[in-house]
Amino acid sequence: MKSLELAGTKREGLTKQHTKKLRDAGMVPCVIYGGDETVHFSAPVLSFRSLVYSPDVHTVKINVDGKIHTAIMQELQFHPVSDKILHIDFLAIHDDKKVVIDIPVKISGTSEGQKQGGKLLSKVRKLKVKAFPTHLPDAVTVDVTNLTIGQSVRVGDLKLEGVEFLDTANNIIVGIRTTRNVVETPAEAAKAAAPKAAAAPAKAAK
Repeated sequence: MKSLELAGTKREGLTKQHTKKLRDAGMVPCVIYGGDETVHFSAPVLSFRSLVYSPDVHTVKINVDGKIHTAIMQELQFHPVSDKILHIDFLAIHDDKKVVIDIPVKISGTSEGQKQGGKLLSKVRKLKVKAFPTHLPDAVTVDVTNLTIGQSVRVGDLKLEGVEFLDTANNIIVGIRTTRNVVETPAEAAKAAAPKAAAAPAKAAK
């Protein structure tokens, strides 16, 4: 998994007044939990751009007053009107402890069903996985190349070394559904035309 670096300053005051002052100064209040201690810190809002406004998931090396904490973003709060970042929770990660995280789904290939006129239907954008940090992928890639109309890929179909998928195994991730523009095979076209051909003479005899 890709990693980002972030520098922050430990928060001395945790009251609402201190938090408001931080936000007014362009800082984002944050917390790191899950380690030996809970660490409250703040960092400039612009330093979160690559972390927050990205479809990718990253581990983050956070330097708080000279001490490095390796973590993942766990919860993100936005202002309901302005969309300004209000608060970020980070979860400390350790090489010997598994972590649960949502990983983005990426679709690969053009399916046979699409070539026949079917429509690709993507139902899941992220999957919840459990793994040691060293096994966490940047994304879960689903290859749809061999899918035909009516076929789908479910969570239970996925296999990734060292990764446990926590979503329901029967959940559909992506599928190919039929449309009115589906191209018929020669055999299907002949079958569909046969009744019409048989009915033509009867109509002409009247």
